[in-house]
Amino acid sequence: MASNGIKDKVAIISIGCTPFKEHWDKSADDLLIDATTQTLQAVDMNTEDIDAYWVGTAQSGMSGLTLSMPMKLHGKPVTRVENYCATGSEALRQACYAVASGAYDTAMAVGVEKVKDSGYQGLNAFPMPTAGTNRTLTAAAMYSLVLPAYAKKYGIDQDELRMVVAKIAEKNHYNGARNELAQFRREISAEEICNMAAVAGKLSVFDCAGVADGAAAVIVVPAEKAYEYTDKPLFVKALSFVSGNGSGLIDPEYDYTTFPECEAAATDAYQQAGIDNPQDCIAMAEVHDCFTPTELILMEDLGFSQRGEGWSDVLAGKFALTGELPINTDGGLKSFGHPVGASGIRMHYECWLQLRGEAPENRKIPDSDKNLGLVHNLGGYPGEMVSFVSILGTEIG
Repeated sequence: MASNGIKDKVAIISIGCTPFKEHWDKSADDLLIDATTQTLQAVDMNTEDIDAYWVGTAQSGMSGLTLSMPMKLHGKPVTRVENYCATGSEALRQACYAVASGAYDTAMAVGVEKVKDSGYQGLNAFPMPTAGTNRTLTAAAMYSLVLPAYAKKYGIDQDELRMVVAKIAEKNHYNGARNELAQFRREISAEEICNMAAVAGKLSVFDCAGVADGAAAVIVVPAEKAYEYTDKPLFVKALSFVSGNGSGLIDPEYDYTTFPECEAAATDAYQQAGIDNPQDCIAMAEVHDCFTPTELILMEDLGFSQRGEGWSDVLAGKFALTGELPINTDGGLKSFGHPVGASGIRMHYECWLQLRGEAPENRKIPDSDKNLGLVHNLGGYPGEMVSFVSILGTEIG
């Protein structure tokens, strides 16, 4: 890939996040105000101190007015972006590139989604006319195809693999139960999940991320100015984004055991950050566990497991809170919830807490000499996907 990257040119100096839940008593405006105010106040800034804004939302607003109206912004550029479930990360990516270019000294990225009292249970795709040849399965059904494909390719018993992905949900609910901002805060066992009725393939409802309302915001500045605002900034080591061409939906060779866009984004991000082996330097990662099989495949696409070995690494506890490489320490989409426009920034919020040593004691990652965090965010479906990967660090160099 022809990505030069912006390693150590931009720093995150503040991040805020609302609870992700069914906010029946709050509007999208309320959530935006809560997240941005929290983020600004943490570094003693106000809206006038921010040079430019990016707001990401899938279906909770159109244009920059989505943010400028509730925040009463005066004479500020505000750009609304959308990129499926990677919308929040897209807002952050654009804010970072704007600062790295020298166009602005301060920028804020905000993600928001408000869907629970909109007349629908979740997001609904816009009814665009098609030729009738597009995907017709639901998202849950598409991701459920991973399990039989993976079992066949690697010779694993399908019932055992079903338990593996249920263990992923069990882990993420264990972490989410220790997160006061999470939508679902109760532990649940893998056995209970396996005994639930299936909603798609062999997946039950607890293999699927929750639909939530919420907002998150982040402020970025040039790296050389970071310590003017905080004594513990996080430095952007890599930002990668890959948009697929949808060929997996019609390619008879595509087998649902990998997400090529995710692997490509990770490869590019590691190159930008100068990483040869991510397992040697990544302390923790937040990944897009929209469905439990997604996290399984991502462990291999991101280089955290060898091909065909992700399932055994899950069973060995490698990705548990106290494991070798903790994954989704805040509960992930599965337990924290998934307000589409906000999730990408929420993932960076957890890296912020963990790498700065500010996560609650009951869900802190183990001490180590590793000082990098990774965020993976995707949008779409197997064979038809966009993928984002960022890498953050506590030090320059």
